[in-house]
Amino acid sequence: MNIPEDLKYTKDHEWVKIDGDTATVGITEFAQGELGDIVYVEIETVGDEIDNGDVFGTVEAVKTVSDLFMPLGGEVLEFNEKLEGEPELVNSDAYGEGWMIKLKISDASEVDSLLDAAAYKELIGQ
Repeated sequence: MNIPEDLKYTKDHEWVKIDGDTATVGITEFAQGELGDIVYVEIETVGDEIDNGDVFGTVEAVKTVSDLFMPLGGEVLEFNEKLEGEPELVNSDAYGEGWMIKLKISDASEVDSLLDAAAYKELIGQ
């Protein structure tokens, strides 16, 4: 299973790529595999300030709907518009074209609470 070393992770199976005070967020390859074929991604929080751990959207798969949780508090800057027409990008390229949101981090110290790749591998039993 692909778990890139340069990303951070949450216990809720989101990945986070930090670039200064901006973070790109998506769900992990493990999460998309557990969900199955993704048919819809709903994010209506662009422009909103959302706390760490709060729901920022949902992902709908053939068999279930799952909430998406903010890995860090901040303002949702952007939604990956490609997912409106191609939600399957989350399945085919979870760490690339399948990213979900970009956010402006409000408290950089929260990054320290995220898991590194080794800790995430342990969490999922890899």
